[in-house]
Formats: sequence, structure tokens, C-alpha cells
Amino acid sequence: MDRGFKDKDFIRTTEDLFFCVVGYMHPKDRVISYLRYFPNPAGKWGHGSERYARAMPSYTINHLLKNIESLKKDFSDYVFYSDIFNTQMSSVPHNKIKKHYRPEDRLDEILKLTKRDELQEKLVELAILISDRSNVPLSHIGVTGSILINIHRPEFSDMDLVIYGKENSLKVKDALLSLYNEKRNYIQKLHGNALYRWCEEKVRDYPLTFYEAKIIYMRKWNYGLFRDTNFSVHPVRLDSEITEFYGDKIFSSVGMVKIKATISDASESIFLPHTYSLQRVTIEEGKKVQDIRNLTTYEGLYGGIFETGDEIIAKGRLEKIIDKKSGDVYHQVLVGSLEGKGTEYIKPINRQE
Repeated sequence: MDRGFKDKDFIRTTEDLFFCVVGYMHPKDRVISYLRYFPNPAGKWGHGSERYARAMPSYTINHLLKNIESLKKDFSDYVFYSDIFNTQMSSVPHNKIKKHYRPEDRLDEILKLTKRDELQEKLVELAILISDRSNVPLSHIGVTGSILINIHRPEFSDMDLVIYGKENSLKVKDALLSLYNEKRNYIQKLHGNALYRWCEEKVRDYPLTFYEAKIIYMRKWNYGLFRDTNFSVHPVRLDSEITEFYGDKIFSSVGMVKIKATISDASESIFLPHTYSLQRVTIEEGKKVQDIRNLTTYEGLYGGIFETGDEIIAKGRLEKIIDKKSGDVYHQVLVGSLEGKGTEYIKPINRQE
């Protein structure tokens, strides 16, 4: 199946840099993505003499800002200013693409291997278990991250799965929630020291308290342990589910805001960017506007964790959106903007956890 660039694909550039694709809206001559790994003789990833280091210790806005500044200095071709999103972005020009890695192809390759390493064996077992329990065919499951580009290390690498399609993703969500509650399988939510470390990491990287981080993890369905190895699951749209394209809408900043609101629709929040429709919006800080429709974030931490009816408090970039197709003009709040410099968040309120 020939297809374009999708969220969680990887790109290898002519300089052997590995970029991870972000979302589905890309300019005609480049792919919006961020640098994930780069060649480094002292790197922990890779095999033999081909070694790579991770470009960011964690995937947060502050580290992304540093990443972009580093690219501007050493590889300026990979940074551009988007007149559509009205912000600076990292991306790979088409003429710099050496190889396009697709998660579904890589899992299929690993399934067909006659000899696998320990992590690949574990991955196959996990993918088959999820497929069997959710009735989602293996052809709609993929693997991203270091396993996708074959630089993983069995002793410490995670397993990052991709599920294609909204209906399939919701089936996998239901299956995982059921599996977490069973004692006889090897799938678990983080607990004990592993959960403590996860929360400590989020407190370090986000404007959250330890308690808030723990509440957020309790709401997450797509991150856990399988046979003592961390795994994650990432829904990705099918071609038929991609309805917006680069340039359909123009986004411009109106400054920072803090809001309280109620989630009116969370059905699109499993995909990146994670979008929640809002109602009963109150602006506590920032410019007062009457037409904030959505809360959108590129921070995977907040993806798919809120439900319709949840009340939230959020800080982010207020954006004016011009829909060039319909002529509609309205506002949204973006959490995870470069402008916010790591101060933005979404938190649940007024609900017993």
C-alpha cells in the first residue's frame, strides 16, 4: 500500500539523521518532524560500529526548543518558519530524504523473521496478544521508535506500537483496559517504583505536581509494562480519516491564556494533535474572546485522557483560526507551543479520581 507520510513514521536523511514524523499536515516540499537520533560513536543505540545518540532526553517543549536551535546551527535546512502555523518548525525537505520507514512494514518484517532478538520476540508476543484480544488484524498494527529503524537495544529499549484507524484503536483501548485487570497475563499498568519514576519524570519535565502526574497516569490506557518492558500504543489515522491538509487553515497567535472549560467531545483526542471540543469556556487570564471551540495539544501526555463532561483547567497559546475552505473564523487553545516555553498544561478539576 503506497501512502504519504504519517504520524510516527521515521525518516532517515542524507546525513543519516533520524527524524520522527509529526501528524499528517505537511507542506508539499517537506515533512514536519523532529530529530530523534543522530550518529555518535558513543551513542547507546545501534549495532556494531554504527551508533546513534538520542537528540532529546525527553520529548518536551523545552528540549524541542533546544533541538531546533541546534539544528539551525548545524543543519539549517531542517528548520523553517511555517506561514500556516505561524511558528518555527523542524522538518525534512524531500530532497534530503534517504529512506522512509513505515511502522506497519517493519512489524510485518519482524513477524516473518526466522531468528529474532529478545526484544523482537517480546514485541511479537505483545502484538499477537493485542491483536487476538481486540480482533484487530496484525496488518493494522505497526512498531515505531528504535525498533522501527533497527537501532534498538534489547537490554533497555521500549516497545512502541502503532494502531491504524479510529475503530481499531478504540478496540485496542478496550482490550488493554481489560488485560490490565487480569492476573494471568503479562500486561500491567505501571506500579510501585516504576510508577514513582514515571511521575517524578513528569514533575521534572512539566508544570505538574506529583499528585497531578499520578492522576494523569491513572487516566492513561496506552502506556504500561509487558514482561517488565515498557510499552506504548499510538493511534494513527487511516488515509480515509485524514480530512485536513496543510494550508486548509491558518493559525496565528493571540497570546497566552488560562481557561476553565468542560469537554464537549473527546472523540478525536486519541490522534495527534490531540483535540478536545469545549463548552462553557471561562477565560481566567489573557485576552477575552467568545468563540474558543477547541483545546489542542501535541503533548502525548494529555492525549486521550479526558472524556466528554470532564471539567479542565488549561494554560496555552490562544490561536485565531481562519478556515480557508469554509470561511469560518474562531479560536482555540494550543497546549505545547514553542511560545509557551514549557509553562503550558491541561489538568482535570472538580472530579473524584
